[in-house]
Amino acid sequence: MSDTCCQKKKHRSEEEIRALCNRLSRMEGQIRGIRTMVEEDTYCTDILTQAAAVSAALNAFKSELLSNHIRTCVADDLREGKDEVVDELLDTLKKLMK
Repeated sequence: MSDTCCQKKKHRSEEEIRALCNRLSRMEGQIRGIRTMVEEDTYCTDILTQAAAVSAALNAFKSELLSNHIRTCVADDLREGKDEVVDELLDTLKKLMK
């Protein structure tokens, strides 16, 4: 992780926190389910199907978080004349596209 993630803070609404945490909780449950499948010698393609579902859930989480980030942090910084937020956003998008 970069140093910027430890230096900046973001106030989130209760609704945003709840929505993001709900997504994370579902993913945690899916991961526990996959672990159980591995421990119970479940057939490979069934495990891979569940792993794909977790990947899709993580992508949805990242999409929601990114959308919120652009609507709040990026927009606010641009309104305040902090154009460097564009470079930060581009760096973040590059990381997400790897």
